Amino acid sequence: MTSYMFLLILAIILLSTKVLGLVSGKVKMPQVVGALVAGLILGPSVLNLVVEDSFISVISELGVIMLMFAAGLETDLQELKKTGLASLIIAMAGVIVPLLGGTALYLVFFSGEGDAQHLLKAIFVGVILTATSVSITVETLRELGKLKGRVGTAILGAAVIDDILGIIVLTVVSSFTNPDVQIVSVLVKILLFFVFIAVVGFLVYKYFQYLSKRYGENMHRRVAIYALAFCFVLSFCAEQFFGVADITGAYFAGLLLCNLSNVREYVSRRIDICSYMLFAPVFFASVGIKTNLAGLTPALLLFAVLLLLIAIVSKIIGCGLGAKICGFTNHEALSVGVGMVSRGEVALIVAQKGASAGLVPDTLFAPVILVVIVTTLITPILLKAVMADKAPRQTPSANA
Repeated sequence: MTSYMFLLILAIILLSTKVLGLVSGKVKMPQVVGALVAGLILGPSVLNLVVEDSFISVISELGVIMLMFAAGLETDLQELKKTGLASLIIAMAGVIVPLLGGTALYLVFFSGEGDAQHLLKAIFVGVILTATSVSITVETLRELGKLKGRVGTAILGAAVIDDILGIIVLTVVSSFTNPDVQIVSVLVKILLFFVFIAVVGFLVYKYFQYLSKRYGENMHRRVAIYALAFCFVLSFCAEQFFGVADITGAYFAGLLLCNLSNVREYVSRRIDICSYMLFAPVFFASVGIKTNLAGLTPALLLFAVLLLLIAIVSKIIGCGLGAKICGFTNHEALSVGVGMVSRGEVALIVAQKGASAGLVPDTLFAPVILVVIVTTLITPILLKAVMADKAPRQTPSANA
């Protein structure tokens, strides 16, 4: 007899993530925090109402792919051109320092493990820390009147490059999960993937450019379907033929279309509706569901605290140093570093992919979630403390 329990589970997940997401919004936090908390409450940490099965796994995987596709669509290549070399240097420093910090912490903390993939697991913890989520930083900078300034532009540009570099590192590391794989073959496959992206991307870009000119402001629904199908095909090809993470294919699918303004805006609206109505809430909840805070031993709690400290300090030092190299003042460099501290959905996506590859044990999800939530909460506080005294005085509006 067919069980319809999955319908009730979906209803519970959607309602709980939305309600707690709205609560997060009321206290000026991203809704992803509420969705994570909802998953924690529904999972084994609190109520133990929902367990992750194959159905939840498939829906959450689709959620990951659609989130990364949307991230690619929202990438502002013009902004990248403006910030140029400075953003690249800041982003590289903001990837290298957290990567080394997270790797070193895991190696020291779990030095007694005789796992053959011990080093890969350590590196993957570092990869998780490379992610940056600047959504809340953007709102804080806008409030302070600094969004369009030198610091704001540098943060936005560096955050985009930061995620691209993080995804490339993720791709390389996850490719080594098979001990029989040779380094040269992995690198060749990754190189061929980018060649494939360039060739297929050029053809697809030209086709969507034709659709953009043909329909203009009056886009047809078929355009969104073509774009989503392209995303899924590229994700499949990435995993199946090149050993590259499917989210990498999804991200580049969005990146190839982000310059076509008509197509980007039309597809983004429809993908957002599809994603945030079902797939994204299930993904964020699933991360909380597979986290068991009850199993957070004193040793793991200590690891979580140290991981959090490294997550904060490594971004401030790494990105701040990169900004300083590019001629920013000490105050501007500190502001850039603080603005890059917040992690978010990208860190969760990387952790999820690590779990799928067997590189992130379930016991480490609690420390990762702690990093995501606390860095999200603390970034606007630190940023306001660093920049408020330098913010331009705001003129009260007529509606104040």
